[in-house]
Amino acid sequence: MGETAAGKDLFVNPYVAQMDRFAGSLKHLSDVFLGLEKKRRTFTGEEIDGMAAGVSEKVCAGCERRDACGKEDPQKAARMVYEIIAAAEEYGAELNIELKRGLQKKCVMAPRFLRETLEVFQMEKQKMVWSRKMVMNREGCAASMNAFAELVQHAARELDAGICVDARLQKKVKARLKRSGLKLLSGVFFMTKQGRYEVHLTVKAPRGECVASREAAGALSEAMGRSMLLVAGESPVVTEQYSTLVFMEGPAFQTLQGVAKIGKGCQKISGDTFAMTRLPGGCQAVVLSDGMGSGEAAFQESAMVVEMLEELLEAGFPPQTAVQMINTALVAGREELFFSTVDLCVFDLYRGTCDLLKAGASTTFIRRQDGVEKISSATLPVGVVQELELMRVHRQLEDGDFVVLVTDGVLDALPVGNQEAMLAALIGGTAIRNPQELAHYLLEQVLELSGGEPADDMTILAAAIWRV
Repeated sequence: MGETAAGKDLFVNPYVAQMDRFAGSLKHLSDVFLGLEKKRRTFTGEEIDGMAAGVSEKVCAGCERRDACGKEDPQKAARMVYEIIAAAEEYGAELNIELKRGLQKKCVMAPRFLRETLEVFQMEKQKMVWSRKMVMNREGCAASMNAFAELVQHAARELDAGICVDARLQKKVKARLKRSGLKLLSGVFFMTKQGRYEVHLTVKAPRGECVASREAAGALSEAMGRSMLLVAGESPVVTEQYSTLVFMEGPAFQTLQGVAKIGKGCQKISGDTFAMTRLPGGCQAVVLSDGMGSGEAAFQESAMVVEMLEELLEAGFPPQTAVQMINTALVAGREELFFSTVDLCVFDLYRGTCDLLKAGASTTFIRRQDGVEKISSATLPVGVVQELELMRVHRQLEDGDFVVLVTDGVLDALPVGNQEAMLAALIGGTAIRNPQELAHYLLEQVLELSGGEPADDMTILAAAIWRV
């Protein structure tokens, strides 16, 4: 490249510096959140003394033995409150018989004293529950902010490191575009982590004319000596107004996907949701989610998880960070327990690899020429616990390999104790090479083996990878 490493080290990109300050502010705010009140599971001595004083004020104020009790034992009421609270923690509101008998001997107003103490105790306990919930929400927000700050810093460093300055290449591209009738205003060349070019060209066509964007891709490819493809979603034509087009170096692999699904009891609405999406950097993802239960409620849960995950991944969030952020939102945002599994497979179309990420998901199967690999997980779904553990697996794929994702309903429909081996045999025992046909074939075979009507929602998602 035209720029030396030493020269680049001396130059501090102001945009990167600004993003660093932004990330630093987020991390500081995260530290502040984590430094606030911690979760408590027991009452402090001061809190119990306050409860005792409140009960004494209500019960003892009008008691004829108040002065006598005060002279005999000034701490009598406080000790009784301590005893009741300790017993309530162990036995619940019913307490035990010995404690109630002991209270009758110590206090002439024992029934009311007991009732008032339990009411105050339950009220303070509810406050503690809400306090713990608020602390959990803060901790979840802090974790999300910290993850976002790291993502911002990582993206800034990657962007800065990926910018290529090559005046000779830019001149060559400009001349080749001119022969195609396109005027180049500016060009930015990036090098991705995979060593592939990403090029942003700001161009326009001659006055009163339009030029197909694919011609710009052809001219760029010829000038660079690499296969450059117009990124999906870019304008198909260049007009007489300047506009920016994005081109990526063509990948070595491509994928095709197919899906087959059926609802519990053959219902039209299934609690399973899936998505297939293109990601930045030449990656493609398939995700499958199984909502809690079945029907409309389960569908809404799993659809929400898949939509959020799809949006975060397309925005450039790393898969693990995206799933963790969704989990934080689900745990901190609601009182009732709702959960959904996440079964995510990200294909790198340049390297021919796949990264599997599982949260409570069923077994994944990889069909190769020499057999079928089973990848199982024992993790929890998203929405259950704050500290979510994810299973991550990286695999190198070859031309013609298949990745098959299934929901629990598929395996549960097969004979107990032999489900994974039986489904692996079905996957490996067919030569079907069309993903859609394979998914439908597998679903038909499972339904036939289970007796017809599905006892749970069932979804099979098959993805195949081939060299271009």
